[in-house]
Amino acid sequence: MSAETKTRPIVIDGLNCAGVTPGQLKRTLEGGISAMNLTAIRPGAHLHDALLQLEEARRAIEGMPELATVVTTVDQIVAAHDKGVVGVILGAQNTLMAEPDVKLLASFHALGMRIIQPTYNERNAFGYGASFTDMGDRGITEAGRMWLEAMEEFGILVDLSHCGHRTSLDYLAAAKRPLVFSHANAYAVCPSPRNKTDEMIRGVAETGGLIGAVTWAPVVRWDQRPTLDDYLDHLDHLVKVGGIEHVAFASDLPEDIGQTKDAWQKMWGPNGLYPNVTGVLGDWYTYEDRSTQGMETISTTPLVWDKMRARGYHESDIEKVMSGNWLRVLGDVWKN
Repeated sequence: MSAETKTRPIVIDGLNCAGVTPGQLKRTLEGGISAMNLTAIRPGAHLHDALLQLEEARRAIEGMPELATVVTTVDQIVAAHDKGVVGVILGAQNTLMAEPDVKLLASFHALGMRIIQPTYNERNAFGYGASFTDMGDRGITEAGRMWLEAMEEFGILVDLSHCGHRTSLDYLAAAKRPLVFSHANAYAVCPSPRNKTDEMIRGVAETGGLIGAVTWAPVVRWDQRPTLDDYLDHLDHLVKVGGIEHVAFASDLPEDIGQTKDAWQKMWGPNGLYPNVTGVLGDWYTYEDRSTQGMETISTTPLVWDKMRARGYHESDIEKVMSGNWLRVLGDVWKN
């Protein structure tokens, strides 16, 4: 362990959807990230494709032991940090792969997965996604209740980031263990259907969980390209409503994934798949200006801590947002 590693704080990125490449992992380390919740299975993947994508991610990580390692326990996160490599938490933003039978979650746990969302923006067997309005979201389903019981039994962390509002509240009410919104912001600051109301922020705190303030521009500000100060406005609100012990950090930067401008336009552009998420943005929202200013790359993550210090946050509170809250929640939920 180097002297620098001994003094460097642990930092956890609550959602990372970037490419698993040497260049990107080096940028992640440059940004001071110790561990990240990686979207190892793409949201639209059913069982066959999910297994292939998970295997692809594992092979890529295993091929770069000097840069990254898969982690499944808090002790392994700390060990990866001490070694100076990125601890990769294998996650998924949907559970289409377990729609046939929630007992399949045990197999994904055995393969190293530790964070999973019940649904993405759409509806599936387990509930409704964020692209549904409150009126269209009918909440958790009976299959969703079985899914929640299985997740809690197997020790996989439940992530409600892309769930609709009613579905989110239903899961929070039914939970027996801490849940998270790994990457979402405050609805009161920016009324995106992807953001969470004060009721939900308080609710996730009451489970012992957390909400990870996310830098993804469409959920930070609508009328103009957001800055890191706009991002900090969300973080301030989350702390005010949920308490500093229940707020964390998430980047959600799709770096180094090889997505062309045309492909981005079709999925995430103003006329993309989710018009109530990205179609409501101002003319500023283009392929070139799609990121929050100051967070175009994961390597600039330390600017977030600088902004927190400038707003008067104590170092102990910054440490909670960096990783302390994540380490507590993961320790409460994960089983070996």
